Amino acid sequence: MAVPDFQSLMLPILRFAGDRNDHSVRDAVNALASEFRLSEEDIRLRLPSGTQTTFGNRTNWACTYLKQAGLLQSTGRGRFQITQRGLEVLKTSPSKIDIGFLERFDEFVAFRARSRQHPRRGEETKETQEDQTPEELLEASYENLRRDLAQQLLERIRACSPAFFEKLVVDLLVEMGYGGSREDAGQAVGHTGDGGIDGIIKEDKLGLDAVYIQAKR
Repeated sequence: MAVPDFQSLMLPILRFAGDRNDHSVRDAVNALASEFRLSEEDIRLRLPSGTQTTFGNRTNWACTYLKQAGLLQSTGRGRFQITQRGLEVLKTSPSKIDIGFLERFDEFVAFRARSRQHPRRGEETKETQEDQTPEELLEASYENLRRDLAQQLLERIRACSPAFFEKLVVDLLVEMGYGGSREDAGQAVGHTGDGGIDGIIKEDKLGLDAVYIQAKR
């Protein structure tokens, strides 16, 4: 199955901590991966940045939100234990615990007021935002900015002349490591009777071989 969002992990984590023992987030990750029957591929799935696993990130943030609501308490770095309030919540047998549920606790409301989530693009709904951890929101915003910038660059390039595009391709190949500098490694041809050759670039810094380029805007 797909990796559950971090709100869907809140109640299972609280139940996991219901034994009143001291646990690590790693303990919770392993227990919940088994409960949700996640595959090895699901468990290894990483955030776009590659810095941490998606499931580990969501488990950690679910624990953080439960701590901010006073249902869990920190017992050390990356460790937690259920509180009396958490035990009382479990006694009510809630069908789910999510952000809306946690907002009944003043401490959590104050926490949310201090740490407003990063805004998303206009077309994305509040529900979508609530399903993602702060890291996921930031990385999604970063990816949106990269896509927007790429589109703007493409539009600028398409608006330029074919001669500009041919020179741009040669410059790009030089920056990728072909040859030494633009002056001694690459030259744009691209004129009538060039036989379809738009540029010539040295294959290596020694200039022993040449690569002939066709640039198709």
